[in-house]
Amino acid sequence: MAEVSTRAWRVTPLAAEHVQGLAECHIACWREAYRGLVPDHVLDAFDVDRRAEAWDRVRRAHPDSTHVAVVGDSVVGFASSGPPRDRAPVAPLELNALYVRADWYGTGLARELLDTVVAPGQPCSLWVFENNPRAQAFYRKHGFALEGARKVEDFTIAMQVRMVRPARTTETAR
Repeated sequence: MAEVSTRAWRVTPLAAEHVQGLAECHIACWREAYRGLVPDHVLDAFDVDRRAEAWDRVRRAHPDSTHVAVVGDSVVGFASSGPPRDRAPVAPLELNALYVRADWYGTGLARELLDTVVAPGQPCSLWVFENNPRAQAFYRKHGFALEGARKVEDFTIAMQVRMVRPARTTETAR
């Protein structure tokens, strides 16, 4: 007997019809996750149309780098990865974004999005807010560890730390 999926979402590559919903989701996720960590005036200044334009540029320039989680017509999460942006990369791939709406925390959606844009076990780096233990715990659960690098996030001036998931090694029989 085939197993029936009970998940309410579908994960799909970012397409033109998702751009507006992705922008709305992105802003909502920042406000849900970073209130108290990022100054309110920064969170309140987000503009949906400008975010949509930025995501549409990403969609056209880097097809298949971003995937969205859709429930009905609403985007409830997304993830994006690509070549590392660091001057001295520590992994061949960087997770640029992974967000899900607060109502979807703990459902497995974030894990599915992560596994969609970064294959399980694939070496990868990411930057996360230093004062965001919930996010750091999620990434540790998926094989990432603090690497020691820190930087100021340009938009918010909050401190970020880099996490890295090394390549899996396989034990060889002797």
